[in-house]
Amino acid sequence: MHLRPRAPMPTGRARLSFIAVLGGVSAVGPLATDLYLPAMPDVARDLGASQQSIALTISAFLAGLAFGQLLSGHLSDTLGRRRPLIAGLLVFAAASLACPFASSAGALITLRLAQGFSGAAGVAIANAVVADHAYGTDAARLLSRLALITLLMPILAPLAGAQLLRVVSWQGVFVVQGALGLVLATAVAFGLRESLPPDRRVPFGLRSGVLLMKTLSRDGAFVGLTLTSALTSVAFFGYLAASSFVYQEVYGASPAVFGALFSVNAVGMLAASQVNHRLLSRFAPQRLLTAGLLVALVAGLALLAVTLASGLGLVAVAIPLLVLVAAVGSIGPNSTALALSLHPEAAGTASAYYGTARLAVGASGSVLVGLGGSVSGLSMAVVVAVATLAAAVTYAFVAPRVRRVSATFDTPEEATADMPAG
Repeated sequence: MHLRPRAPMPTGRARLSFIAVLGGVSAVGPLATDLYLPAMPDVARDLGASQQSIALTISAFLAGLAFGQLLSGHLSDTLGRRRPLIAGLLVFAAASLACPFASSAGALITLRLAQGFSGAAGVAIANAVVADHAYGTDAARLLSRLALITLLMPILAPLAGAQLLRVVSWQGVFVVQGALGLVLATAVAFGLRESLPPDRRVPFGLRSGVLLMKTLSRDGAFVGLTLTSALTSVAFFGYLAASSFVYQEVYGASPAVFGALFSVNAVGMLAASQVNHRLLSRFAPQRLLTAGLLVALVAGLALLAVTLASGLGLVAVAIPLLVLVAAVGSIGPNSTALALSLHPEAAGTASAYYGTARLAVGASGSVLVGLGGSVSGLSMAVVVAVATLAAAVTYAFVAPRVRRVSATFDTPEEATADMPAG
């Protein structure tokens, strides 16, 4: 039995502001990663550090982003959404502004860990706020809109970072990140209403958090949806880690061609998330999730087939990868909405559990593609094919348990627009 969300859905201009603020805070992770990427060679040179040690600044940030969700998600269930979110953004801003003063790679790694841990509040709590307002189809539509902002980051942030480096040093890139953190904290403080009333909050403490985690872990449907999303992320992270080497070293693509292909895939993911938003007016998220997983599986198997065939050229590999990445743009909003709809009474903790598992398990894809000692087209194809197959099989087992998850609407207009037809 699912509780009806008690927070009224914003309408009109307030709805646009609501989506913009939540989209901004949920994009903190990719923004802080991708804006920094063009500056990494300068950082290594100025700090006299190896490329490997500077690469660890990315790993540290992602680790903080994964596990910081556990704390911020639980805090949002006990203190409400706004206070932990504002606090997380302020700490993120402070850590960002401290990064320019790092005198060694070790110090920068520590600060990047703090950046990720505090910035995780944006990811976990943004999803929880959505779950406070809606679940099922309506939640999936909202999450697709948030994805419009989040998915723009891999396209725009590296370009913005490169342009920034023309006028500022790498230290200036972190100053910009700190300023954005302060802007977002201000936007939340003045533009986002509290969505979790005191009577729906849970007791604060380690014991209550552990009990909630146990409850979530015993819910086969929730765990199944989380694992489905995490396995899809394994395929996606495998693509992210291997594509540069495969495109350029295996197929001889220039850096410009690789950049163009990468951007096309990012646009494909963005477009798929918005098509998913439109389709939710006709189909339930369960059906769209099934379709997305099947498309991803076909793309994974096609990638493996063309790789084994060899000699088919770059285009033969680029097409299934484009389809795979686009499918991920559809799978994400639907699986997230369904998972959080199962536990609206603990949306913050559920969002943290889901997000941490997805990022932690998904990041293994970047390790798996290099297990043989080097990254190759075959290693990438095997990881993608196996992960998409495992995701599809996992959801096949959990699908019967989530058939009854539906949407609750706060206004007649939204009910008319969003009610699934099948």
